[in-house]
Amino acid sequence: MRKTVPLPFRTTILAACLALSGTALAAETLTIATVNNSDMIRMQRLSKTFEQQHPDIKLNWVVLEENVLRQRLTTDIATQGGQFDVLTIGMYEAALWGAKGWLEPIKDLPASYDLDDVFPSVREGLSAKGQLYALPFYAESSMTYYRTDLFKAAGLTMPERPTWTQIGEFAAKLNQPDKEQYGICLRGKAGWGENMALITTVANSFGGRWFNEQWQPEFTGPEWKDALTFYVDTMKKSGPPGASSNGFNENLALFNSGKCAIWVDASVAGSFVTDKSQSKVADSVGFAYAPHEKTDKGSAWLYSWALAIPTSSKTKPAAKEFAAWATSKDYAKLVADTDGVANVPPGTRKSTYSDAYMQAAPFAKITLESLKVADPKNPGIRPVPYVGIQLVTIPEFQAIGTSVGKLFSLALTGGSTVDKALSDAQTSTERDMKRAGYPK
Repeated sequence: MRKTVPLPFRTTILAACLALSGTALAAETLTIATVNNSDMIRMQRLSKTFEQQHPDIKLNWVVLEENVLRQRLTTDIATQGGQFDVLTIGMYEAALWGAKGWLEPIKDLPASYDLDDVFPSVREGLSAKGQLYALPFYAESSMTYYRTDLFKAAGLTMPERPTWTQIGEFAAKLNQPDKEQYGICLRGKAGWGENMALITTVANSFGGRWFNEQWQPEFTGPEWKDALTFYVDTMKKSGPPGASSNGFNENLALFNSGKCAIWVDASVAGSFVTDKSQSKVADSVGFAYAPHEKTDKGSAWLYSWALAIPTSSKTKPAAKEFAAWATSKDYAKLVADTDGVANVPPGTRKSTYSDAYMQAAPFAKITLESLKVADPKNPGIRPVPYVGIQLVTIPEFQAIGTSVGKLFSLALTGGSTVDKALSDAQTSTERDMKRAGYPK
């Protein structure tokens, strides 16, 4: 009677034979598209741990500048190109693309992931009709960074909650271009997620809004006029040369090299400006809330860089495995153990804000409080028909916001006036909204 070889043993023999013959099955390759921010570069470095834990999955990274990333991902997902398996996207794309059925719903996460630990406002921002479509890698508001040594030397005191008027006055007093010390650094690079993220929060704080309740743009109103005039005048008077080319990364480099007295930008930069390995001024950084003016509503933004899986991916289970790993408590612990607790990706989990983190991260309190009060459904002192603080969550905004961003960047370079930039923004946005069928 012939003996039957047990199935597991036969499988082992078969695998060994295939390996010896050189025909072993290749590891599954995940192509991950991400932005060239420091936290994502760290994720790429630490992902060797994931590959060690998952020898059957190989990671292929595509790391792009923010505007380029958004353009590539939008084209790929709209055409169902299938170039990428994991997408680094924000709240804008998660809500819109999820509703269109372009993203895989995030379901059946392991209990150890502890989704309830993720802040509700972040979960809601990455959902459409109650369904989660992306896992948050980090979340951010915006805040004011300033040089405590320069303020002390000039006899100035930064309030915990400054106004934009105060910021402008401080910047003028601290501007010393002959020493390559500039009073203020703000985003000038054109893009709906670049200069318009910052300028929109300035406009919110001056009482402005993108659209009234009938979806009519309001760029020719006094609020936008005051906000853009302040922004352009302050940057021309106290900003660095070539500011129209500067986004988050460029301004971070300027601040860390000691060339900016004040910088207003994403709260995620807190760990970078206090990191002695990359910041020359790490011991001289102070933190304040994002500036307000007539109101503090909408003066600080709410955003999350998150990992999503397109429906066009052919490796969805592996993609979900990676997205869950990179946004997990275990990943946060890996960062803390490897690079220090202050470098844990901020803003997503309640558990991050432990006593140890709060002590190690002097920016943590402002980040946490700003995230708690951010309300995308009520971004200003007047009602709006849209959701979003520094953006408008409608499909047309990506093109409209970038178009307006180019006009405002032109005003910054002197290629246009504030009045002309606002008038042109009003005309082009009215045309685009009418073409899109608003009001709907």
